[in-house]
Amino acid sequence: MANVNFRPLHDRVVVRRVDSEEKTAGGIIIPDTAKEKPQEGEVVAVGPGARDENGKIQALDVKAGDRVLFGKWSGTEVKLNGQDLLIMKESDIMGIVG
Repeated sequence: MANVNFRPLHDRVVVRRVDSEEKTAGGIIIPDTAKEKPQEGEVVAVGPGARDENGKIQALDVKAGDRVLFGKWSGTEVKLNGQDLLIMKESDIMGIVG
């Protein structure tokens, strides 16, 4: 796991996309220009959580190291410490893999 000097706020999560497959099941190599961006990633950092109606912080369900699935257009792409990462709200995450 890479060291990222960034701490997300509220219910935001920092995710690193996992590499997509280079070949199809039939063995055809997919060029970079034709690849879709993966919708699976590893959580790198999480914020403390969002506040509920009473002002109490509700902890997030995901934690650093979780593999998650998210929507195709989810998050904001950023470059931190030379890494391409996504910052998204926890609600953009569809679920934890594994």
